Amino acid sequence: MTTQRLLSQIFTLIFLIPSLGSCQDKTTINTGYNAQDFTQSVKRIEEMDQTELSKAYFASGCFWCVEAIYERLTGVVEVVSGYAGGHTPYPTYGASNTGLTGHAEAVVVYYDPDQIDFATLLNVYFASQNISQFNGQGPDHGSQYRSIIFYQNQEEAEIINQQIKALEKQLGQGKVAAEVQAFDKFWPAEDYHQNYEANHPYHPYIVNTSIPRLKRVMTKLPELFKKSE
Repeated sequence: MTTQRLLSQIFTLIFLIPSLGSCQDKTTINTGYNAQDFTQSVKRIEEMDQTELSKAYFASGCFWCVEAIYERLTGVVEVVSGYAGGHTPYPTYGASNTGLTGHAEAVVVYYDPDQIDFATLLNVYFASQNISQFNGQGPDHGSQYRSIIFYQNQEEAEIINQQIKALEKQLGQGKVAAEVQAFDKFWPAEDYHQNYEANHPYHPYIVNTSIPRLKRVMTKLPELFKKSE
């Protein structure tokens, strides 16, 4: 084997192996904001905001996983992936992956409150993750993958507080890792991140991490999922 070919194979492995177990897309290296990358995401947010649907905001590790879970719930009409909880305007995927923007990968869930309520969405949130894992979920580590629950009013804050108290009582001396923040701003992610699991069913991360996570919560709470799923 020539030295050039050996180096080529080593280079390929360096970039392939992390993609098998991490949400981070190693092909994304540009941290600069390009409005064209967000056109459809922004349009979808604007369309959904014109409806009378309620909204909830969550961060729980990779947004590919979280979107795939919530969009399958009865009463959920749409889920958009994005960034929240940080201080940097117009965040990008590449910038978020540096951990310097303050943002976490997040989703906004548009739901019909006549079919599903915030407390149930929160039940799904906790059932779908390792509630004691700080700064990440599963193989994804870093502040950009931390768990955050965003509340929009006092009623939601009280529901969150009640569920966390109940869970910490079950844990004993353990602590629920999720941060609780007043909602400020949600920034939609790049167009190609939307419906990522549906559009990339054979991506190694989707196969090895996202789908198993989805199946685990569907097993725990089967009555909440759409019958077609």
